[in-house]
Amino acid sequence: MEDKSYQIQEVDRIYEVQSAADNLQRIKNTSTKERLQKIKKIQQYILTPTNQTALEKALWNDLKKSKNELLITEIAPVLTSIKHIKSRLKAWMRDHYVEAPITMLGIQSRIKYEPKGHVLIIAPWNYPFQLVLNPLIHAIAAGNVVTIKPSEIAAHTAAFIKKMITVLFDENEIAVIEGDIPVTTAILEKPYHHIFFTGSPKVGKIVMTAAAKHLCSVTLELGGKSPVIVDDSVNIKKVASQIAWAKSMNAGQVCIAPDYLLIHESKKEKFIEEFGFAISRFFEKGNSSIQASKEYCRIINERNFLRLQGLLDSAKAKGARVAYGGQSDVNDLFISPTLLDNVNDDMPILQEEIFGPILPMISFKSIEEVPKIINQQAKPLAFYIMSKRKKNIEYLLNHSSAGGTGINELMISTINPHLPFGGVNNSGIGKSNGKFSFIEFSNERGVLKRKFADFKMLYPPISDKIAKLIVRLSRM
Repeated sequence: MEDKSYQIQEVDRIYEVQSAADNLQRIKNTSTKERLQKIKKIQQYILTPTNQTALEKALWNDLKKSKNELLITEIAPVLTSIKHIKSRLKAWMRDHYVEAPITMLGIQSRIKYEPKGHVLIIAPWNYPFQLVLNPLIHAIAAGNVVTIKPSEIAAHTAAFIKKMITVLFDENEIAVIEGDIPVTTAILEKPYHHIFFTGSPKVGKIVMTAAAKHLCSVTLELGGKSPVIVDDSVNIKKVASQIAWAKSMNAGQVCIAPDYLLIHESKKEKFIEEFGFAISRFFEKGNSSIQASKEYCRIINERNFLRLQGLLDSAKAKGARVAYGGQSDVNDLFISPTLLDNVNDDMPILQEEIFGPILPMISFKSIEEVPKIINQQAKPLAFYIMSKRKKNIEYLLNHSSAGGTGINELMISTINPHLPFGGVNNSGIGKSNGKFSFIEFSNERGVLKRKFADFKMLYPPISDKIAKLIVRLSRM
C-alpha cells in the first residue's frame, strides 16, 4: 500500500495537471473522430485475450466472479455501450436547432453541447470494472478530462484499471487515483465540474455535500430497497427461477437486485419450493453444494459479511423464519441464497438496503395492500412487477414511484441504451445510459443568433400599443 501522504500529494498533482485551462480547452475542442479513437483504444484493450485473462484473475480475487459472469456482466455491457456511442456520437455532438415563439421573430435558437470540463468518477466495488468503464466512455464522448477513483475494496480490479488507463492515456486526459477514505476525502475537496458517483445513499449524501461547496453538478447512482411484487396470476415456477437468478447474481451485491419480495399469500409456499429447486439447478451439480460452485460469487469482504450476518441474526432473533437457505461461512465469505419469512417492520432487514443474497418475504391478500407497504420506504432504484394482469400492472405503476420498472423481467435495467437509467431522490439523482449519459457529462448551452429584424420597438419608452401587441402575440 502506498504511503497516505504520497497518495494525497498525487491528488493535488494530478488535479493541477488536469485542470490547467489550456488542457481543458484542448480536450474540449477534440473532434468526433478523436474522441472515438480514445474509446476504440479502450475497446481494443478489453478485447485483447491476455488483458481479459488478467481482468478475470482480478475479479476472481476480489469477488470470486466466474469467467462467464465476468463476460456477461462486466465486459458485454461496456462493449454494447461502445457500439452505441460509435454509431451515434456524431449526431449527439451536433448542435440541436429548436423552435422559438413568434415574439422572437428573426432569432435563431440552438443547443450547443459542450463538455462540463473536469469530471470525477467514483466507482463502487460490486461491479468494479463495468461501473468505471461505462461512465468513462461517455465522459470521453462528451469531451471531458477525467479523474477516476476506483473502489479500494475491489483492490485487484482497481489495479487492473490503473494499469489499463496508464498504458492507454496521458494523465492530463485520464488518470486513476487509488486509495481509501482519506484519499477520497482529499479528492472531494477539489472543485471538479461534475462528479459521477455510484454507491450507497449514505455515501451519496457525503459526495453531494462535498460537491455543494463548489456548486459542482452530480450524477448519483444509488440504491435502496427495491421491491419485487408477485401476484396470483403468474407461472410461479418461472417467476421463482427469475427471482432466484436475480438474487443470486453477484451474491445479491447488485444495486438493482430485488431487496424484498411481496407475494400473494396463495403463491408463497409454492414459491419457496420452486426457489429452492432453481438454486439447486443453478449451482448444485451432482452431489456438490452451492458453496463448492465456481459460479456463485462471494461477499466482498469480512466487514460486509458480518453486516449481512447481523441483519439475518437480528431478524431471526425477532421471530423471522429461514424458509430456505441460511448457510454461511465467514472464512469463505459465503452466504447462501436465503429466503426469510415472518418478517416485520421492526427488523433492520426491512429498514436497510440488504445488498446481499437474503430475500425477506411479505405476503398480501389484495393488490391494494402493496402500495401501502412500498410507500413506507424511500423511492427505490428498481421496481419489479410479476403479473399477467394488466389491471394489476397499471395499478402498481400508478401508485408507486421508482427510478425504473421491470414488468415480468428483472435485472436488465441498464441494457437498453435508449432508456434512461437512474434513481429518484434517495435512490439517485440524474440519469445515465446512451445519450442520457452524454447529456449528463455535457453542458447544454443555449445559443441565440439574430438573423433579421430587431427589438428596437421594446426600447424605452415603450408605447401602450406595442405592449398590448406583445401580449397578444404571446397568447398566439
